[in-house]
Formats: sequence, structure tokens, C-alpha cells
Amino acid sequence: MKLDETIISKAIIERFNEKLKNSLSVDVAIVGGGPAGLIAAYHLARKKKKVALFERKLSIGGGMWGGGMMFNEIVVQEEGKRILDELTIGSRKYQKGYYTADSVETASTLCSLAVKAGAKIFNLMSVEDVMVRKGKVVGVVLNWTAVEMAQLHVDPLCVRAKCVVDATGHATEVAKVIERKVGAHLNTDTGGVIGEKSLWSEVSEETTLENTREIYPGVFVAGMAANATFGSYRMGPIFGGMLLSGEKVSKLILKELK
Repeated sequence: MKLDETIISKAIIERFNEKLKNSLSVDVAIVGGGPAGLIAAYHLARKKKKVALFERKLSIGGGMWGGGMMFNEIVVQEEGKRILDELTIGSRKYQKGYYTADSVETASTLCSLAVKAGAKIFNLMSVEDVMVRKGKVVGVVLNWTAVEMAQLHVDPLCVRAKCVVDATGHATEVAKVIERKVGAHLNTDTGGVIGEKSLWSEVSEETTLENTREIYPGVFVAGMAANATFGSYRMGPIFGGMLLSGEKVSKLILKELK
């Protein structure tokens, strides 16, 4: 078969445009493709919700790929292992209460399952702003990460969403945009993003789940973004709380969408 490079190019352009066009109005826009965002996308898509996930980097999976200090193994506790088992991700007991999993298998499986469930994932896109109507966030404002990095003045495009999830990790990008540009009071003790504390795995694993909630009408935080928003600790290369947070935020949103 003779190949035509222009047909190859045309196929990519048309299929991508179709995917993006069909994602301009969704039930849930998830910002950040780490473990919490991917688990949320998976569960929401399985419930037939229209989900678009936006990740600013080339790869999907957040910091999970690198395990701990580029040793590509992660640790989960007993509660987190339940999610790995449900997703048929392999894990091994290290000692009582501690299980290890291959970070490459875990990240790639989460990504694959989210897509197969129906979530649309867009990498190399950054959320630079939000859309607000009558005190509620109703969508996100997108641009290419390359545009942001090059500091080019290129106007963005918009995606309307019934709910938005900030799963951007330590950066808490969506929450900070709301605080800075909307001038809104978030559902925190200070009314703003408090910022994360130093590493304390035991406390952080618990508070990640506690802090997974709505911070402003239409916006929820999950994963490390939840702890950073509410001023709790970081957890390091243990990921059970991240997985459980993604599961929890999906349940909160399903309840909201009813």
C-alpha cells in the first residue's frame, strides 16, 4: 500500500478536531492527569458522565512514573491496595500494612482504563483561567502549554463544564486562579490557598481524603491539590490517599450532578 503523508496529516487533524469539538461542553472538566485525576475520570466516565481531562505535560500520570527518587516503585497502604486490586494492578506485600506496585504499570493502567471508560484526555494543554457566572465556576479556559512556556500572546479557547476538579497537585493551579482573578473566598480557614506543609506521610494520607471536597461552587479539589489548598502535609511516594481521593471526588460529583 502506498502511503500519502498528507492523508496521514489530515487524519490526525480531523480526528483531533472532532475529539476537541465534542469536548467543548462536558459534565466534568478535570485539570491534572495524576493518579487522583485519572481515578476520578475513570469512575465518572464509567457512570456515563461526559469527562474531559486536561494535562499540561506530555505524559499522563503525574509524579507516579518516577516512584520515589526515580526508583519506579510506589507504596500503597491497605486501603489503597483495594483500588489496585479492583483495577487488576499487581501489588506485593512488603510487610504488614505496606504494599508495593510497579509505578509504570500503575500509571499506564490508570490512563488506559480512564480512556477505555470514555474519558477524553488532552495532554500538552494548560488551564489558564476559569469561566464564572453568578458566583459559580461553569468552565475552564485553555491554551497550549507551549504557548504558555513561550509567553506568547495567543488567545485561549473555552470548555463549559458543570463541575471542575483541580487535581493539579502541589501547584493548585485552578484554586489559585479563582483566588487571584475572581477575588473569591475559598472554603478554607483563610479564604485562600493555604499551601502545603512539609512531608508527613501518616497525616497526609488521612487528610488527603478529608480535604477532598468542594472549595468554591462548581470546583472540587482532589489529590495533593486538596492538601495544598487546605494547608496539610505532603505525602511522598505513597499513593493510596491519592487513589482514594480520586474515588471520593467522583462520588461527590455524581451526587452534585443528580
